[in-house]
Amino acid sequence: MNPGVVTSLRDIVPLRPLTYGEAMRIAELQATRLLKLMGVKHAPVSERLISELPRVQVERMRGLPASGASQWAAQRWLVLLNAGEPRGRQRFSLAHEFKHIVDHRFADVIYSGFPDLDRARMIEQLCDYFAACLLMPRPWVERAYFSGVQSIPELARAFDVSQPAMQVRLNSIGLIDPTPRCIGDWANSPLSHSKARRKVVYERSAERRSVFELTT
Repeated sequence: MNPGVVTSLRDIVPLRPLTYGEAMRIAELQATRLLKLMGVKHAPVSERLISELPRVQVERMRGLPASGASQWAAQRWLVLLNAGEPRGRQRFSLAHEFKHIVDHRFADVIYSGFPDLDRARMIEQLCDYFAACLLMPRPWVERAYFSGVQSIPELARAFDVSQPAMQVRLNSIGLIDPTPRCIGDWANSPLSHSKARRKVVYERSAERRSVFELTT
């Protein structure tokens, strides 16, 4: 993995327990810095931003019992994406998993202040937020919206994300009001990795690849 890119993202984070609000702000700063470091200035953000980093291997598998998972092994990060899900969902999952990778070294420190019972859920939400900020940067979405592109399907196509992801992002930015359906859908949405993500431990040989252990 490119140490300059990842180290630069990690350097934003103070090595102490963070509040949830601080962690949210840092996630957005990291997404913004990643786009700047890689010279990305317009949508859609290519997944190559992550997949072509050294020591990151992205593979797609059908039948994966989660949207995505990441695992350090054989001196590189393997990110598995569910090949049976739509393209926009896979892109979101990749960005989500990359946030886990960036946080991995210090996660026990920076998230130690989160309530024990809610810690896993809150971390998953932070990774979702990072993915949203990376694929749908606030200034870009606002520029498109105020230039007249206000249809959720049109915006979703322009940013190459799912319509539910775009609806949630517009609401979080404050460009649309939340609806009861939107709020209800979010808790069970494919975007809510806290309900879907599993740690996938795998083995590979020259001939085959199999997932042999799933843990919650």
